[in-house]
Amino acid sequence: MEGPIQIALVDDHRLFRSGMAYLINNFHRYSVLFEAGDGEEMIRKINSKLKPHVVLLDINMPKMDGLTFLRSLRRESLPLAATPAIVISTESSPKDIAAARAAGANFYLVKPVAQDTLIRYVGMLCGLPG
Repeated sequence: MEGPIQIALVDDHRLFRSGMAYLINNFHRYSVLFEAGDGEEMIRKINSKLKPHVVLLDINMPKMDGLTFLRSLRRESLPLAATPAIVISTESSPKDIAAARAAGANFYLVKPVAQDTLIRYVGMLCGLPG
C-alpha cells in the first residue's frame, strides 16, 4: 500500500479521539483522515467522498450508535460498504462482541488499547506484514 494508511475515527469521547489520533498520527505510515463524534456525522463525512482505509469506532454514542453505524455502512448503497472496521469499546461481554461482528465489525478490541495492538490490527486489515 502506497502512502499513509488513512483512518476514520468515530467516538463521542473527545479526549479518547484526541488520544487515539495522537497515537495513530505518530506512528509511521498511519494518519487519521477525519474524526466524528457519532455515526451520523461519520456517514456525512463518508458521503463527502473521503476514503479511509479503516474505520475505528465505539459502540455507545449519541444520535447513531456504533452498531447502527456499522449496519448502515455495510449497506451496498453507501460508499465504502466494504471498508474494514474495528470496534473499540469498554463493553466486553460475548453478547456485545457477537453483536458487533453481526453488524459487520472485522475486529473487536476492548478499551484501553495499546498502540502496538491497534497498529497490528489495522495493519492486518490493510494487508501489511505483521
